[in-house]
Amino acid sequence: MQGVSWEYLVGHANYWLFVTLMMTGLYIVVARGNFVKKIIGLNIFQSAVIMLYISMGKVEGGTAPIFPLDGEIDPAITYTNPLPHVLMLTAIVVGIATTSLALALIVRIREEYGTIEEQDIWEAEQEISARERRQYGEVFGEAGK
Repeated sequence: MQGVSWEYLVGHANYWLFVTLMMTGLYIVVARGNFVKKIIGLNIFQSAVIMLYISMGKVEGGTAPIFPLDGEIDPAITYTNPLPHVLMLTAIVVGIATTSLALALIVRIREEYGTIEEQDIWEAEQEISARERRQYGEVFGEAGK
């Protein structure tokens, strides 16, 4: 098997950049406990996916698929597919709405728990759960546990 050529690697540099951005976003989501940082990681991941799809939708030498005024379509003209671009515009709108909803939920979580760190919230939930088991355990049949 022949090795990968330098031209191949450089010719696909945009894909390497997108994969790097995706993995960076995924790492931030998995490795960070701060909810705002997790949202930023999701946005980085989403941006990389959008750029990947837009770059794949571009046809070299292609033009916009606009019908000529005279209605005569030349079959020799190469057109760029508009579908990936349209889908990514929709993804951008959905991403903005999702981000705004997530940030609103983070504000509410901060009001309730006083923190936006995942570990602190988990510990607070464990304390609340233990307190409720002690207080209401007999009602739920868990007095001896």
